[in-house]
Parts: sequence; structure tokens; C-alpha cells
Amino acid sequence: MNARSSALPDFPWDLLEPAKAIAAAHADGIVDLSVGTPVDSVPQVIRQALADASDAPGYPLTAGTPQLRAAIAGWLARECRASGELGVLPTIGSKELVAWLPTLLGVGPGDVVVIPAVCYPTYEVGARLAGAEVIRSDSLTALGPDRRVKLIWINSPSNPTGRVLPVEHLRKVVSWARERGVIVVSDECYVSLGWESTPVSVLDDQVTGGDYTGVLAVHSLSKRSNLAGYRAGFLGGDPALVREVLAVRKHAGMIVPAPVQAAMVAALGDETHVAEQRARYAARRDTLRSALVKSGFDISHSEAGLYLWATRNEDCWATVDRLAKRGILAAPGAFYGPAAQRHVRIALTATDERVAAAADRLAEPFAD
Repeated sequence: MNARSSALPDFPWDLLEPAKAIAAAHADGIVDLSVGTPVDSVPQVIRQALADASDAPGYPLTAGTPQLRAAIAGWLARECRASGELGVLPTIGSKELVAWLPTLLGVGPGDVVVIPAVCYPTYEVGARLAGAEVIRSDSLTALGPDRRVKLIWINSPSNPTGRVLPVEHLRKVVSWARERGVIVVSDECYVSLGWESTPVSVLDDQVTGGDYTGVLAVHSLSKRSNLAGYRAGFLGGDPALVREVLAVRKHAGMIVPAPVQAAMVAALGDETHVAEQRARYAARRDTLRSALVKSGFDISHSEAGLYLWATRNEDCWATVDRLAKRGILAAPGAFYGPAAQRHVRIALTATDERVAAAADRLAEPFAD
């Protein structure tokens, strides 16, 4: 093991294998609610676009085709209410972008990357890959006058908590960062899945007024369009920063395949399939939320996104074990930071049949 890999944390889902084995032994099979991977079909309009573009013998453009760049910019203008001149860039899903973005932006040893106190593990991984120090904080004032801060991650709607950051908070973060020359990156992969709150993009005119200096937003088609298998994501925001990222990605060969680029154009141009998928998730959410509450769980935040952030006010691994004995696999809060040790994350990404099975099993009394 080299120094770089030894500096990384254990891959979280490897630690879940014992619980997964217990859940898989259930007589009616496992209900895996631990990972937010889509289970519904890729919409036909997207599959057709992929097939039509499959004769692609040449190298694709790292920057994306003109059609894709226009589709991304148009979608950000419509759905994120961004009226300014945007830099845009397709990426190979969003996880690789999150993991490599600090490095691509020149963050390195001696620098600090700020991540939310409870958050997606890859923010920390990306900072460590760059050799930077990581600070977990939801409070800007707690950071003090630390001039080493180079990049701050925000995530709304949050994975795992489903919390939505209000416009006032987003404006405050952007203002704080600009005063200090810090880059703000907002992970907005769940922005299309607001339930009890309407998520606002950091690119929204209410936040930036069309000035994206020092601001980037990360988006994904994995959840809204069931394209996790296509690895289809994109970046939008400060044109200068996007050009900087593009320049490095050209050298590194980080290119979205041409057929996937065509599929992304189709996905971004059609909101009908998004509404249909939202309706599926809404029904599954209602079923799971009701079953969890009836069985003694409290639901925290969870006003948007693809998860329910649930607690029995006990150590998260104890809750994982209780659920595993009923054939239900959940993600322990410990995966998302020390402040999340008493919660579990319940994904909405299971078939209707499996969600109904989970609800039936949750109706069984929990033994102490």
C-alpha cells in the first residue's frame, strides 16, 4: 500500500458486508436500502439517443459537444434560475468530479478544504487525494481567520440528511468565500427532488445575481434520469474555473463517451420522465416514512433528496443490526461523519415490491 492509498479512509460499504450477509439470509430476501442506486428503467427517449449515437469511432470532445454544452446551460438557466454567462463541462458522473476537483483546481499540501460536519464521504477523500487538510464545519465563524482555506463544499439537498439550505445561508457562504478568495463548490445532485422544501441552487439569481465568480455547482443525471450506469454528470459556474478544470481534464483524458453525451442532451431536454420518476420516489418515500415512524424511528430533516435520515436514538450500528435481522440493509450514520453516529440513512431506491416488503417487516416489534 502506498502513502496516498494509506491516507484514505476505509471504503465505507466494505464495513457493511457483515450486516449485508445477515440481511441476505432473510427468508424473503434482502431489501437493500443502503445505497442510492436507481432500480427503475432508463427512459426510452434517452436509450434511443444513446443507440442513435453508438457509431462513434472518433475521440469525443472533453468539453462536450456544442449541443451538450447548450443543453447544460439551458437546463441550468431553467431549473436553477441562473441568468448569467455560465461555464459548463460534462463529467464522468459526479463522484469522480467530487473526488478529483480539489486536485484539478490546484488545491494541495498546506491548504484546507472545508466540508459539512455530516456529509458524503467523497468530499473528504477528494481533499486527501490532493494532500490537503480537512475541516468539518457547518459554521463559517468557527473557521476564524484561517488563510489556508482554499475550497469549501456545501451540499443542498444534503446527502445523507436531506437538509435544504435557505437562500440566506447560501448568500452568506458565497459572500464569506469571496472576501477571502475561497472557492465555493455546491453539490446539487438532488436538486430535482424537493419534497417539503424547494431546493435553491447556488447559481440561482437570488444567491449570485448572475455573477459566478469563485462559485461552481456539481450536478448529476444519475438520480433524476436513472443514469447512474451511464456516468453522466456536469459542472457549471465560474467560466474561469471551468476552463481551468477543462485544461487539466484534457491532459488526463477525462472524457465523457460520445454516446453518453448524446444521451445527456436527450435527458436534459425532457422533464416528463423526471416528473414520472419523482412520483415513484414520492410514493416509496411515503410508504417508508410512515412505516419507520410507526416502528419508533424519528425522521430528521429529510425534506428533500433520495433518503430518509432516521434514528432510534441509539448507536447507528445497533440500528443497522436490528434492521439487518429483518432483512433490511441501511447505511450507518458513521459513514457520514462523527456527528452522525446515532442515525441511519434509508434510501428510496428499491422497487415498489421491495419497499412494501420493508414496510411489512418494520411493522414487526423491535426487541430491546
